[in-house]
Amino acid sequence: MAIFAIGDTHLSFGADKPMDVFRGWQDYVSRLEKNWRALVSPADTVVIPGDVSWAMQLSAAKADFAFLDALPGQKILLKGNHDYWWTTMRKMQDFLTQNGFSTLRILHNNAYLVEGISVCGTRGWFFDAAEEAADKVLLREVQRLKASIAAGRALGGRPVVFLHYPPVTQTQRCEPILDALREEGVTECFYAHLHGASIASAFQGELAGIRFSLVSGDALGFCPKRLEKRKS
Repeated sequence: MAIFAIGDTHLSFGADKPMDVFRGWQDYVSRLEKNWRALVSPADTVVIPGDVSWAMQLSAAKADFAFLDALPGQKILLKGNHDYWWTTMRKMQDFLTQNGFSTLRILHNNAYLVEGISVCGTRGWFFDAAEEAADKVLLREVQRLKASIAAGRALGGRPVVFLHYPPVTQTQRCEPILDALREEGVTECFYAHLHGASIASAFQGELAGIRFSLVSGDALGFCPKRLEKRKS
């Protein structure tokens, strides 16, 4: 059994938001499905760190969730900045259950134990966010990150963190998120969000004992990335 990651699937079966208009995104859904089926087995797990669906409401995400549910493996979904369908944990879990989406799980203030790894994470926050009360939102995301890591440790696994927003790029750092990762002893962090020309600004490698990897869909050529096995 293996763990894979790929973010920014940006599915739009229930919304008029085609991504094919962007360079590098032509036929991305069929490419994603082909690559996924070639790599992922029913026993594997795929983490999708945000921007899962363009749906504006949970009900409108049904077709997108059906597409993911039909693909091999278990899927763990995080919130991205475009996941407007996101709501309370109870409502999302009820929706998945009512529609028989048995392979989809939500990561929100919790964690999942997979092959000795505790899958932890949250949306995170970005450097140039213009939203009002940005500091308050950032603090909330730090608290959610710590809560998720604590839940992961309680499960007995090695915490591996997944974020939507990058906590660090070649030129910028989100220090509160980085501080939380360091304080919690996290050694691996996967993030998404960066597309197109911005992929060149991604920081990939080790910083302060933490290995960072970009897993946005177009950065991976819409091919899920398999996590390497590392010693605890």
